[in-house]
Amino acid sequence: MEASWRQVAGGRGRARGRASAAPSPGNGVHLRGAGGGREKGSVGAVPSGAIPGGVATTTAVSSSHSPAGSQALQTPAVHELMSQKKFEEIKKANQAAARKLVEEHFSSSSEEEGEEDFEGKQRRIVANTFITYTTQTDGDIHELERTKQYVNEAFQAGAMTCLICIASVKRNQAVWSCLGCFCIFHMPCIQKWAKDSQFLVSSVTDDDFGKRDYPWPCPKCRFEYKRSETPSRYYCYCGKVEDPPLDPWLVPHSCGQVCEREFKPPCGHKCLLLCHPGPCPPCPKMVTTTCYCKKAKPIPRRCSAKEWSCQLPCGRKLLCGQHKCENPCHAGSCPPCPRVSRQKCVCGKKVAERSCSSPLWHCDQVCGKTLPCGNHTCEQVCHVGACGECPRSGKRFCPCQKSKFSLPCTEDVPTCGDSCDKVLECGIHRCSQRCHRGPCETCRQEVEKHCRCGKHTKRMPCHKPYLCETKCVKMRDCQKHQCRRKCCPGNCPPCDQNCGRTLGCRNHKCPSVCHRGSCYPCPETVDVKCNCGNTKVTVPCGRERTTRPPKCKEQCSRPPTCHHISQEKHRCHFGSCPPCHQPCQKVLEKCGHLCPAPCHDQALIKQTGRHQPTGPWEQPSEPAFIQTALPCPPCQVPIPVECLGKHEVSPLPCHAVGPYSCKRVCGRILDCQNHTCMKECHKVTEIDGSTGKNKAGAECLHCEEGCSRSRPLGCLHPCVLPCHPGECPPCVQMLRIKCHCKITSLYVECRKITTADVNEKNLLSCCKNQCPKELPCGHRCKEMCHPGECLFNCNQKVKLRCPCKRIKKELQCSKVRENQVSIECDTTCKEMKRKASEIKEAEAKAAYEEEKRRQQAELEAFENRLKGRRKKNRKRDEVAVELSPWQKHKYYLLSMCGVVVVVFAWYITHDVD
Repeated sequence: MEASWRQVAGGRGRARGRASAAPSPGNGVHLRGAGGGREKGSVGAVPSGAIPGGVATTTAVSSSHSPAGSQALQTPAVHELMSQKKFEEIKKANQAAARKLVEEHFSSSSEEEGEEDFEGKQRRIVANTFITYTTQTDGDIHELERTKQYVNEAFQAGAMTCLICIASVKRNQAVWSCLGCFCIFHMPCIQKWAKDSQFLVSSVTDDDFGKRDYPWPCPKCRFEYKRSETPSRYYCYCGKVEDPPLDPWLVPHSCGQVCEREFKPPCGHKCLLLCHPGPCPPCPKMVTTTCYCKKAKPIPRRCSAKEWSCQLPCGRKLLCGQHKCENPCHAGSCPPCPRVSRQKCVCGKKVAERSCSSPLWHCDQVCGKTLPCGNHTCEQVCHVGACGECPRSGKRFCPCQKSKFSLPCTEDVPTCGDSCDKVLECGIHRCSQRCHRGPCETCRQEVEKHCRCGKHTKRMPCHKPYLCETKCVKMRDCQKHQCRRKCCPGNCPPCDQNCGRTLGCRNHKCPSVCHRGSCYPCPETVDVKCNCGNTKVTVPCGRERTTRPPKCKEQCSRPPTCHHISQEKHRCHFGSCPPCHQPCQKVLEKCGHLCPAPCHDQALIKQTGRHQPTGPWEQPSEPAFIQTALPCPPCQVPIPVECLGKHEVSPLPCHAVGPYSCKRVCGRILDCQNHTCMKECHKVTEIDGSTGKNKAGAECLHCEEGCSRSRPLGCLHPCVLPCHPGECPPCVQMLRIKCHCKITSLYVECRKITTADVNEKNLLSCCKNQCPKELPCGHRCKEMCHPGECLFNCNQKVKLRCPCKRIKKELQCSKVRENQVSIECDTTCKEMKRKASEIKEAEAKAAYEEEKRRQQAELEAFENRLKGRRKKNRKRDEVAVELSPWQKHKYYLLSMCGVVVVVFAWYITHDVD
């Protein structure tokens, strides 16, 4: 039973194929994609546009079925009109076919685009087939890519190659697919290979020739098959259908049914793809599974990747019994404990840091414990358990093992005195010495010895081997080379020489050792590359001669054949590059412009001068085209050109550039710079190279008029020159003027007065003397002779004192008059006032007291005179008044204080200044 999609697709395809006599390019591409290549007699094998006759036939057939053609009676005018219409259609079809033929001959772009569209469709079909496998990212991408590769090769014509015969595997040939590498071989080739392999293996020994079941290997992967598995029938890929019929809508050698092969490794599901080449993709079934450590919740995953890790710590107890596994969730058993601890050895003498996973370890010290005999110590290295009995206790043999002695362990066993009689190394003779310790000596008896091959004999010491110089002449297992080994005993080794036979690829020699039968296929692969080498197809060695190079999507990297630095972008290809359509851009020799025309280095031109037919009976030959370089066309770049008088600029073609007259008035300014030339547009010669556009030349008129320029404002004198260029010369007439102070008369040139501004006129009218005017403060104006009123800005210095007249400063007169500055008494002045007032008070108080004493003395004297006392009594009764220090020295102290105050005031005054 065929699949439903196959029935529908096949029905549609066949119906579409029968609908028209000339198949469309779309049908041809679709059939090639389904069938894997163009087969003989397939629809779409020949494009309809390549044969003009085919177009005409198709038109005729289609027109015969039209309603107009089915009518029995038609007028001659209608017949003529239809014939003319058919002729025009055929003519157009033939012209289109001719154009297409020319385009295919000189450019392969259309073919490349068609094949690229086909390859793109094929890739999309395969991608849609495997889209369900790529929706999940946890599947096995490697196996899926292998399946895609085999399916793609099955669709490509000539992609599958039999490695035995190095030939393409066609869709109508019986094939066999290996179960190990899925390589496809021709059925006769693999049958012959299996038969030859079994014959060669079984013919090595004549005893079991043809009796044992020897296996035979796959030519590519060496996967061994039993004799009963030798292919004898042609099956599809899945093995359900024998001799699968040829169907262009199916993969070659496929039955079109569901594959249903068991997945590897088996998971209980079967492959859901249609019968296909190569390995089955990973199982796409969705199953619900948990992680390795069983901690996470079960989640749906692809069956092919159902084992997953939750990345949480494992947590299982390790073999050490003390620690838990700290690795993320993993498959299989936990690794050994990675921790380190201090552990004792087996004997307990040493302690070392060791891995927790290996607690039992042995040190390198001898046990040394005393044995039960009490005389010897244990000589074992660090061991477990009891040391055992002394090895020298009990009955012991002599060195020759013939006599036994019962001796204490402290005594050595003596020799027995008998002959040793041990077999020597030769294995024939025995030792003739008396019982002794140590190894026996070498056998020195002379014997008659045969060589290894048995052809020669010789008398020689028994311990020496005897090899003759005769070389073996037997054939080795390859049946090509002799053994050639000296004194060969008959078991000749396998041939160790290289086979060296040329393989079926005709490129390499067999690298295996020399063997019988056919050599294995060449294991090498060859890359068939495009022209640039970036795109390649890997094919078996030997198929590179018949394999079509792949279509490259890279840009063509060939150097350009024209003068351009780089070519137009086009795909990599074989053969010559298409004509260049870039702008020429060559620098023209005459003008230096770039040629804008398309590149004409390899232009196709019709060859002339060929043989002309002599009569109508001769067939006219096809026009021959040759590639040649054409010269650049005349430069058409518009160049702006001025007329002779440089009045206008007109664009002219570069090749027609030349001087011309615009017929206008010259209009150039004459040398006088006041009048213009009235000649017609003419050539102007530049004398010094600096002639401007409006400046007259030697060919222009000359001005003969007088100067008519206006005089400067205020100047009443005429210009003394004729008509001249530029400004008139300055007027040098002298004028008399008064200065600002009206005292001095000044003489100034007229040009200075007329060209001066207000400031310059004031400067010219200045006599450079001091202003005689007096300021309101009473001082004279310090400014130089100036116009207008004097500025009240007196800078004369005046003295200003404080109220106590102690502080004195010099200030500007203007600031003093404006009361902007005043001088006040400072603390020193106040202190001096206070001290002066204190001194005055003390002086007044002293004077008052002195006056009071004087009056008292006068009063007493007056009273004494009135009483009339005697002098004695008077002297006795007189009161002796003693003067104080202040009364004695007050005049000196007052004068000194005054001097100190004056000095101090002078010092303070000068310090302030």
